[in-house]
Amino acid sequence: MEDSKVWVITGASRGIGAAIARRAAQEGARVALLARGNEVSAVADSLGDQAIAIRTDVSDPTSVADAFAQIIDRFGTVNVVVNNAGVHRGGRLKRLSREHWQEVIDVNLSGALTVAQAAAPYFEKGDSLINIGAVVGFRGFPGDVAYASSKAGLAGMTKALAIELAPKGITVNLVIPGLVLTEMTQGLTETALEAMRKQIPVGRFAEPEEIADVVYWVSNSRYMTGAVVPVEGGLMSSFGITG
Repeated sequence: MEDSKVWVITGASRGIGAAIARRAAQEGARVALLARGNEVSAVADSLGDQAIAIRTDVSDPTSVADAFAQIIDRFGTVNVVVNNAGVHRGGRLKRLSREHWQEVIDVNLSGALTVAQAAAPYFEKGDSLINIGAVVGFRGFPGDVAYASSKAGLAGMTKALAIELAPKGITVNLVIPGLVLTEMTQGLTETALEAMRKQIPVGRFAEPEEIADVVYWVSNSRYMTGAVVPVEGGLMSSFGITG
């Protein structure tokens, strides 16, 4: 049966976000792809008439409100929202600037809340909010305090919203991707990448499509809410983390 839902995916211009958009579109869903850069238009064009691209800065409530106005004007409703937009700014305690800290929190955490608030008036029973977390939100890693804090906060937000929206039949879950080779990892050396790969029990990095498959499955799971769903090749288990 063809999926007739309307999906909204943030950070959809590349990597995991673009893969999620493709997966939903392949199932027949109508898809709104949100991202800050121009590249999102090419991704939407590749998906056909049932996809639209909207340049959106999730850290700006006005930009998000404008995006949802366009989505409702085009599709009339919203059924699945995927909070995938994220930025990474590293820096150990003494070197992390306040500007970088605030940028990460504004996009990864506050941006997710802004998107959820914009979607909430249109959500009905059977709809779904899916947040994209990170392994570092559950374990410590030096120099990653901003990103880890934002993703840990997203985990807490997921739990709270799951309880709040459960009486309305709306599910809220957190998907934890494994290490995927994206633009965010391009700055790493081969030595660093190999060291990371060796920590993964299955011995390889994830493909964006593997994350997208699970996100799509989660969107259709009606009795699961407030869950942490790892798709990380056993990485969290290797650190003794159960979620």
